[in-house]
Amino acid sequence: MPAPAEPPPDRAARRLRSGGAAFAVPFVLLLSPAPALADTTASAPFGAAVTRCEITDPRLPELSGLAGAGESMLAMNDGGERAQVFVLDGACAVGDVRSGAVDPYDPEDLALGADGTLWVADTGDNAQNRETVALISLRTDGSSTLTRLTYPDGPHDAEALLLAPDGTPYLVTKEVLGASGVYRPDGPLTDGATLGMTKVLQLGLTLTGTPGGPVGRAGQLMVTGGAVSADGQRVALRTYTDAYVWPLSGSDVAGALAGEPVRVALPDSPQGEAIAFAANNRDLLLAGEGLPSPVTLVPAGADTAPTAAGPRSSAAPVAGLVRDVSPWTAGVIAAVVATVLVWLGGKLRRRRE
Repeated sequence: MPAPAEPPPDRAARRLRSGGAAFAVPFVLLLSPAPALADTTASAPFGAAVTRCEITDPRLPELSGLAGAGESMLAMNDGGERAQVFVLDGACAVGDVRSGAVDPYDPEDLALGADGTLWVADTGDNAQNRETVALISLRTDGSSTLTRLTYPDGPHDAEALLLAPDGTPYLVTKEVLGASGVYRPDGPLTDGATLGMTKVLQLGLTLTGTPGGPVGRAGQLMVTGGAVSADGQRVALRTYTDAYVWPLSGSDVAGALAGEPVRVALPDSPQGEAIAFAANNRDLLLAGEGLPSPVTLVPAGADTAPTAAGPRSSAAPVAGLVRDVSPWTAGVIAAVVATVLVWLGGKLRRRRE
């Protein structure tokens, strides 16, 4: 029997999925002041998106995490009773499956370490009631480890894992208002340990006007996936509608995210939750939930090469832009969202009883 990543109070309540978020979003958008829409055109020099292949394997109905591994790809589901990562070839066919004897609570993202270790971010928490989240490692020798993590400021839902070249993990939270926090563990990951985390940065996402996703325009603000290129030169985050790419120097992920990225509007997809870099470390690979699930390739232009610090007029500013929401308004929004989520969670549980 796989070891549980966290003792669940109610297994059915593990994943209050996007339906709950969608229900809460209209209240948020009615109560919060809407920022000016950004230019809807892609501000990064990326080419037109193309479909690389389609995932049809019934074992991957809810793809949430994606990572590049040379010409292959690694994919994982949002859910399941065992930590599993599927190896996909260039045609999206499943070959090998790597797994560990850990029962994840709500896995959301995936990263590949330099030593071949797969890291699964068991960090989903739509109801924001988990005391700990977890990082699960699947090692090349078949062993697995689990490290629990705690936030310094209460529970958060996080769907993006960024693994720095030196192996340091960063979690980026998914926030309805776009004020995503970036958190780093306070020490080395150790099997069975519980570590605190430090908030190292806050990103303020603004509306872009790019359509897509399951929750209306709020999806433009919600971070759903992240990736670091295998050569350590770039870091990327995505929302339901847009991707942001920063140059990375060394392993200073927080420093990179504090700079100004380039933005690219992504093709409309029902629930795009995964992003990775392709084998050339520059093109973007995108995927999401549902079957068949297309893996989309967004080719990068020459101008996306890392550059020295300085003005980048072609980039859409993201980092450091905190939306102008008063504490009173934020409190009202938080109360409404919490009330709706609790109500919906209770309704879902009653239906299952």
